[in-house]
Amino acid sequence: MRGRCPAGQRGGPRAYATFLGLLAGILLFPLTAFAADLPALTGRVVDYAGIIDAGTRAALTQKLADFEAKGSDQIVVATIPSLDGEEIEPYANRLFRFWKLGQAKENNGVLLLVAPNDRKMRIEVGYGLEGTLTDLHTKLIIENDMVPAFRAGDFPGGISKAVDDMIMVLEGNPEELEARGKRNEQAPFNSDDLFFAIFIGIWAIIFFGSIAASVLPPIFGQKLGPGRYRWLGMTFEPHRRSSSGGGWSSGSSGGGWSSGGGGGGFSGGGGSSGGGGSSGSW
Repeated sequence: MRGRCPAGQRGGPRAYATFLGLLAGILLFPLTAFAADLPALTGRVVDYAGIIDAGTRAALTQKLADFEAKGSDQIVVATIPSLDGEEIEPYANRLFRFWKLGQAKENNGVLLLVAPNDRKMRIEVGYGLEGTLTDLHTKLIIENDMVPAFRAGDFPGGISKAVDDMIMVLEGNPEELEARGKRNEQAPFNSDDLFFAIFIGIWAIIFFGSIAASVLPPIFGQKLGPGRYRWLGMTFEPHRRSSSGGGWSSGSSGGGWSSGGGGGGFSGGGGSSGGGGSSGSW
């Protein structure tokens, strides 16, 4: 008679293998689904959000291709409609690694990412370029180039200016960007403050001017007659009231004073990033 396997041990090896397979599938499925959200690398400008016009996209693609041909540093511009709740820093790093931007041995890639629905942007820098395109430089580019343009609705202009400044820094000319950043550190222009300052200035001129015109001519001026003085080339009559009811006048005009007159086939090269760069919002 053939022996029977205990109920708890039926199909033991096969059941165990099936269990492990199901467990691995459950654990790996979220990661697979997560990675599937990353867009494909279709060129140097990947505009899934549709915020870059065709002319600008073509010009950027050519500019980035020419730049890469000079020294092998690789810049890619990407736009996605939304991050779907994920923070832009880990998303940008995942996308950078997924696309393998830059060369494998150099890690000299840069990713400029924009998510318009979330109003966020990031410049992700590969390991090999962190010492050249520093966090300070990427922060200046975002704050001075991209944020003002994006707030004005000019996405192509902001992205183009950011690309120009990244190329300028990577080609060894960061001085202009840094100088511009220092100029922009000054307090922003405030029209309300200017209006208030002008109002106070005019009020002070009228108030103190009338006092000065009444007090100073008798002290420093040349007396021309009763109550009439000449000072600073002008004639003052501090104690004479004009027909308009003013406290003093210097002539028939009734004024306070007078002086007598009036992509194609394209792919990343295997590079990687450790999270260098900067993020921003508008």
